[in-house]
Amino acid sequence: MSSPTPTWFITGASSGLGRALAVAVLSRGWRTAMTARRPETQADLTAEHGNRALALALDVTDSRSIAGAVHDAEAHFGAIDVLVNNAGYGYLSGMRRRRQGHIFNVSSLGGLVAFAATGYYHATKFAVEALSESLFHEVKPLGIDVTILEPGAFRTDWAGRSMVESSTIIEDYAETSGKRRQATRSISGNQPGDPARAATAIISAFEADVPPLRLLLGAPALKIARERLDALRTNFDAWAETTLSADFPA
Repeated sequence: MSSPTPTWFITGASSGLGRALAVAVLSRGWRTAMTARRPETQADLTAEHGNRALALALDVTDSRSIAGAVHDAEAHFGAIDVLVNNAGYGYLSGMRRRRQGHIFNVSSLGGLVAFAATGYYHATKFAVEALSESLFHEVKPLGIDVTILEPGAFRTDWAGRSMVESSTIIEDYAETSGKRRQATRSISGNQPGDPARAATAIISAFEADVPPLRLLLGAPALKIARERLDALRTNFDAWAETTLSADFPA
């Protein structure tokens, strides 16, 4: 941690993990720019924490909106030390100039393992994993750390008001996608993951001398990720002879 009072820039901070992280950062006496489409949702935090909390409007699909929010945050705080891409794509040129910083990209357990019914979601999260790992190799020599956050099921709105389902029901998929839909709906509001505790874990990664490239969040994420590793090894080992046969003869 390069500064005793680091400045965090957190996208998607109106609810869920983003808001919990903003609260945790502010509770430590640090500073944060919190972005959302409706910054008025953070009025309570700005009122409580004064000029250490800055609420900004940001539409992550609008490049001008991104540049404007970053400019306003840097004008207010002077510099951004930590970028948390919780709701989309971010901006890092200020860190590159200063040769320091930490980027947290929010992926998911679903960026490591794919389940039925959520193929598009997994495709985006697998892409976040690849983009982030490539970024890690690019910016590490510049003094910038990258951590991929991989939460499991957390008690947020992900499976509630934030989830959009297709109205098409295909009976052939009742035992696969259908069961997954039902399970996802049934757990909403009772997920084991606590956003506030996840925020504390993220801050621990930020404060570490050697931050992790990947940080799983929650016991189910760790369990399923380990099962995924075992399944990959079993697959690779079973087909090792065929794999090696694809090379030119020695």
